[in-house]
Amino acid sequence: MATVGRHSAATPRELARIADRVSFVYLERCTVHRDANAITAEDGDGITHIPSATIGTLLLGPGTRVTHQAMSVLGECGAGVVWVGEQGVRFYAGGRSLSRSAALVEAQARAWANRTTRLDVARAMYRMRFPDEDPAGLTRQQLLGKEGRRVKDFYRKEAARVGIPWRGRRYVHGDFDGGDPPNQGVTAAAQCLYGVCHAVVAALGCAPGLGFVHSGHELSFVLDVADLYKTEIGIPVAFDTAAESPEEVGPRTRRALRDRINATGFLDRCVHDVQSLLLPEGIDRDVADAAVDRVALQSDRGAEVESGRNYADGVIW
Repeated sequence: MATVGRHSAATPRELARIADRVSFVYLERCTVHRDANAITAEDGDGITHIPSATIGTLLLGPGTRVTHQAMSVLGECGAGVVWVGEQGVRFYAGGRSLSRSAALVEAQARAWANRTTRLDVARAMYRMRFPDEDPAGLTRQQLLGKEGRRVKDFYRKEAARVGIPWRGRRYVHGDFDGGDPPNQGVTAAAQCLYGVCHAVVAALGCAPGLGFVHSGHELSFVLDVADLYKTEIGIPVAFDTAAESPEEVGPRTRRALRDRINATGFLDRCVHDVQSLLLPEGIDRDVADAAVDRVALQSDRGAEVESGRNYADGVIW
């Protein structure tokens, strides 16, 4: 009987298309190992086999242990691996990205490097957050002002909805307990959204530091993406939790947001939103997500030419 170490690596042509894969697989409190070209998850209830080629990104939650052989087969099949908090609400570390294609990160870099297109993406983000307003023609300062007013109004609206006092947003870095219950809830919800969105950004292979609204931080783009869901998901969950009880608002908010994310397919939605923001119209998302190795050489005026060829004499290497 062949051992797992004798199984040959899968080739790109043998891999499942990204569209046919399970987008995200979350595991917790188990040992992840390898059996042939599948990974196994072993816990007190037994062993579950998961074909590695069907995994888009494996999210390793609390209590997981992963073997070298498991990481080897995941690398061979091009799956991303991210170490996260419970139900993915914290990002701790990430392995390779889900995609072998650079299409998405190149699209991000092109849009970020040009002031006009960078502002266009910022406007698109504002439009996604507040679909009842048209940000066309607004400057960055105007966008920031409108966003600030909308969020301040939303805080007051949510406080009135759940019937608790709101004295404004106050947070001192490193002093979580110094805030009142609703502020603690808002802070905890924001931290959870940052973790989930960081996992998505890492899985897609985007550059976390190239933000379109935020700037200067290693997670600027992560903060951009997380803000898309602040008023729809994060703040309402925070105020609901604070209204239930002023005790342990932080942990309860994290659990409530975890359940909301898990029940609504939030990860898939976040992937779709990032792709919609960065990929130009007409670009096939399956191509951008392709699990095939495509390497080209850059030529003049943005053109690409075939790699593997010596262009001095036309001889194939």
